[in-house]
Amino acid sequence: MFYDELSTLQIPLPEDIRRLEGHGDFDRALRVIERRASDERLPEALRTRLRLEALMIARVPGDYPYTLGDAAKMLEDELADFRPGELDGFIDDGWVNWIYVNGEMRLHRLFLPNLLKTRPELAHRVLKPERLAYKKQNFAILDGVVREMKAHGFAARRWHVRHELSVKPEFTRIGEPIRVDLPLPVEYDCVRNFKLIDRGPVPGTVAPPDAAQRTIVFEKKLSPGDVFFVEYSFETHMRYRDLDPALATGGVPSDGEDCLSEQPPHIAFTPLVRAFAQEIAGDEKNPLLLARRVYDALTQRPIYSYVRSYFTYPNLVEYMLADMKGDCGIFALSFITLCRCLGIPARWQSGLYCAPHDVGDHDWAQFYCAPWGWLPVDGSYGNAAWHAGDRERWDFYFGHMDPFRLPAARAFQAPFDPPKRHVRSDPYDNQDGEAEYADMGLLSRHFDQRCRLLSWEKLTSTEE
Repeated sequence: MFYDELSTLQIPLPEDIRRLEGHGDFDRALRVIERRASDERLPEALRTRLRLEALMIARVPGDYPYTLGDAAKMLEDELADFRPGELDGFIDDGWVNWIYVNGEMRLHRLFLPNLLKTRPELAHRVLKPERLAYKKQNFAILDGVVREMKAHGFAARRWHVRHELSVKPEFTRIGEPIRVDLPLPVEYDCVRNFKLIDRGPVPGTVAPPDAAQRTIVFEKKLSPGDVFFVEYSFETHMRYRDLDPALATGGVPSDGEDCLSEQPPHIAFTPLVRAFAQEIAGDEKNPLLLARRVYDALTQRPIYSYVRSYFTYPNLVEYMLADMKGDCGIFALSFITLCRCLGIPARWQSGLYCAPHDVGDHDWAQFYCAPWGWLPVDGSYGNAAWHAGDRERWDFYFGHMDPFRLPAARAFQAPFDPPKRHVRSDPYDNQDGEAEYADMGLLSRHFDQRCRLLSWEKLTSTEE
C-alpha cells in the first residue's frame, strides 16, 4: 500500500541523484532514478524510495517560475527604495524559498506575498497598502474573538459553506469515469450539528462522521460543464478556561487513540528532533509547562514561510528545525513530533480557517493534558502574534482556539474512506479536494476548486 511505502522516505538517496537534484537537473535525475529503480540488485526498500522520489520531483520545478531578474523587477514595483543586491540579502537570510532549475536559481511562485506577509520590517516600504489590508483585518478579528472568549468563557458560530470542484478544460475527458472527493467536517471535538444541505451532480457517498479524513465521494462519467459540489452547515463551539500548571497531571487519552508513537517519515524521533526536544525541555517535568516550552520555541524561533507541495519533502519536521521556517502544517507537525518525543500525547487537526471575511486552508494541532483533556494549539498563528508583538494573542493560541475552524481531518497521512486508487495530489491532507480517472490521479493544477462561505451566525450559547 502507498501509505505504508511513505516510511521509505527516511532512506537516503544515492549520492549522484542528490547531486543532480541539487543542481536542478531533474530530467537526468528522473532518467537515473528509472534505471536504478529497475535494478533488482538493490534493496527493495531503496527501489521503493526511488519510485517515490520520481513522483516527488516531477512536481517540483513548476513551483519555481521566477528568475533572479524577474524577482528583482517585481520587488522594484512593490517596495520603496528597493536597492540592487537587496534580494541577495533576503535569500542569504533565508527569507526566500528557492531551488536550482538546470543550474539557474529560481524563486518560489509565492516568494513575494511571503515576504510581504512575514517580514514586518518591510511594512513601511510597501507601495501598495492593499497588500497588508488582509493581515490587519484578520488580526483585528482575532483580537476581537480573544476578548469575546475571555469575557464569556466561550465562542460559538454557525457556518453555511459550499465547496466546488471542476476539471480544467485541457484535462477534461468527456465520457470517462471520474472520482471526486470533497472535504467535509469531521463530527468530533468542536463540531456540532452538521447538516448536509445539497450535493451534486450525483448523490455521492458520505464518509462516516468520525473518518480520519472525511470526504464526500462522487463517481460518474464526466459530462461537459460538470461541477462537483457539496453544501452544508455546522457549528463550532470553543471554550476558554484558566490553565493552571499546578492542576496539570498529564496522562494519556482514555479512548485508546495512539498519539505518542512515531509515524514516519515526518513524525519521527530523529537525532535532531531528540536533541532539540531535550534542549527545550531542560529539567521541566510538568506536562503543561513542557508543552508550553515546545510552543514557545516554535513560535519565537522560526519564521513563517510558504512552501512547495508537502509530498516533495522527505521530512517536514527536519526541514523546520534545520531551516527554521515553515507554514501552518509544518508548525503543527513540529509541535506534534516534539511533544510526542517528550511523552506528551499530541495529534493533528486540519481543514479550513472559516471566518466571516475569508475561507482558506489551515492546519493546527492538539495535545492531551488532564484534567482538561485535548487542548488546541496553533503554532503558526502564535508565531504571527509573537512577531507582531501581540503577547495576548500569542498566549491565547496555546490551549485555546478561535471558533473559525472547520476540521476536515483528525489524522495526518491517513487514507480516505473508501481509499483512492491512485496517489493523491496531497497524500498527507485534504482541504481542496481530489480527483482521479481510472488510469491516473489528478494534481491540483489539473482542476479548479473553491470554498465559499454563504452565511454565518454568532451563537449566544454553547454546548458542552
